[in-house]
Amino acid sequence: MLTKFETKSNRVKGVAFHPRRPWILASLHSGVVQMWDYRMGTLLNRFDEHDGPVRGVHFHKTQPLFVSGGDDYKIKVWNYKTHRCLFTLHGHLDYIRTVQFHDEHPWIVSASDDQTIRIWNWQSRTCVAVLTGHNHYVICASFHPKEDLVVSASLDQTVRVWDIGALRKKSVSPADDIMRLTQMNTDMFGGIDAVVKYVLEGHDRGVNWASFHPTLPLIVSGADDRQVKLWRMNGRSRGGGTNPLATASARDGGRVGSGLWMAMGTRNPITRRSRPD
Repeated sequence: MLTKFETKSNRVKGVAFHPRRPWILASLHSGVVQMWDYRMGTLLNRFDEHDGPVRGVHFHKTQPLFVSGGDDYKIKVWNYKTHRCLFTLHGHLDYIRTVQFHDEHPWIVSASDDQTIRIWNWQSRTCVAVLTGHNHYVICASFHPKEDLVVSASLDQTVRVWDIGALRKKSVSPADDIMRLTQMNTDMFGGIDAVVKYVLEGHDRGVNWASFHPTLPLIVSGADDRQVKLWRMNGRSRGGGTNPLATASARDGGRVGSGLWMAMGTRNPITRRSRPD
């Protein structure tokens, strides 16, 4: 362990690295977001405007901004240089679990217990898409690093991959006026701008996390069934399930087993158990 930071809050709900500086964000159950220098081990600043626990935080890749989402159903965008909240985004109807900036477009993706994923244009301060289909809390959602995709994980035991290519094509430059943005947004709730590309089924309990591989067509997921699954994205049709490439299972006593799923779709894994410690 390199460094340990201690806070007065009894729970830390989220953390994030700055892309270039030696800084981390910690979002707390107390409603405070802290920014730390992890090399010096010093608290740089604290941001306190949420009414309740803050579960998700994320730095912008190039701008002096970070975003936070909390149990007050609010998403806040902050300028850490001026130490203030720039604006608040309203729309979710329940706790917000995760928030993330897009690397290129002026978008934020958020996941919520209201069973939706929302995409926001933070420059126009508007919601530009609502992704519906999960039937339980959505625990996380994130953009693909290169492609027009979003992955989400839910307590409904599924991982979903969403194609947002049509949304990108409708994007306008910041130089365009707000009227064009408003007219564009009216079209985006019809469901044609974000469609389900894959529904990944295989977990037996709620899924707590899913992430894209940075360069390969892979997704990793982890769930309350004590399993981590590795999935390959392929050309299957919308909504089609697929089998995981590999599964690692946590067992009682600290033993871990891993399985490779047969390529042709069988549900019987070839299991290789690790040695006990």
